[in-house]
Amino acid sequence: MKENKIIEQLKQQCPDNASVKLGIGDDSAVLNPSDREQLVCADMLMEGVHFILDSHNVEKIGHKALAVNLSDIAAMGGEALSAYICLALPRSHAESRFMERLYSGFSSLAQRFQVAIAGGDTNIWEGPLVISVTVVGAVHPKGAVTRRGARVGDVIMVTGELGGSIEGHHLDFTPRLAEARILMDGYKLHSMIDVSDGLGKDLRDICRQSGVAASLDPELLPLRGPLLKMPRAEAQQRALSDGEDFELCFTLSEKEAERLEARRDISCHRIGRIIAGEGLYWGHNEKTWEPIHVQGYEH
Repeated sequence: MKENKIIEQLKQQCPDNASVKLGIGDDSAVLNPSDREQLVCADMLMEGVHFILDSHNVEKIGHKALAVNLSDIAAMGGEALSAYICLALPRSHAESRFMERLYSGFSSLAQRFQVAIAGGDTNIWEGPLVISVTVVGAVHPKGAVTRRGARVGDVIMVTGELGGSIEGHHLDFTPRLAEARILMDGYKLHSMIDVSDGLGKDLRDICRQSGVAASLDPELLPLRGPLLKMPRAEAQQRALSDGEDFELCFTLSEKEAERLEARRDISCHRIGRIIAGEGLYWGHNEKTWEPIHVQGYEH
């Protein structure tokens, strides 16, 4: 498929918004300046690692490639504005229908969250499908939430359920932008991360960067459906290590957590507490703490 034809096809499929003055079709996008600080994130998805081209729905592959970036924006408490998509496209799939289906996955999700697809690049080669997406966003008026602010005594909470994402959730999850906006608008968060590599690794990163430790209540972990059929101990380990849940894990004061728990329009689960020290532990109090050795996915 010729480059000009690709560009024209994409211009028809891709949404825009007021943050982009000039989008697809020129050498660069022209963005309208924002009065807020900007967020920029990028993720690369590779065939055989993050998806199986011959087994997975093409629209869902496009959905996931954009969704993982929107999840990163949500993890900072921000608003996603525009996306830039680069493809290394296998020659065997360099035809109009495949591109249309892939971009349908991008565009449907972008429209849902009013994100403009404002540019990118496509190259054809003999290798597997590689998708690299960059998203530009804006911080919340309160500022960005980072991994570095957890405090001793904080309650640890997660949105949604954990583990078993490989059963299909990892391809069609909803990035928690709406939940992040509710949390940012109504509560004071101390730290936050999206659970992409497994709670055992991602919460450990909050602890490491904040100079604290965490104790988790194993009975409070919210388990995704496939794990409920397993022995409880195995399910708990899977909830910590499976990865690609793309839920938000965040910390906040006890008072703020109690206020949040009183709501019924957002699914958030208390799973533990920030404590002094380093590392992760099972247990309710210092006498019963047991070290958690599960790490999660390592790149």
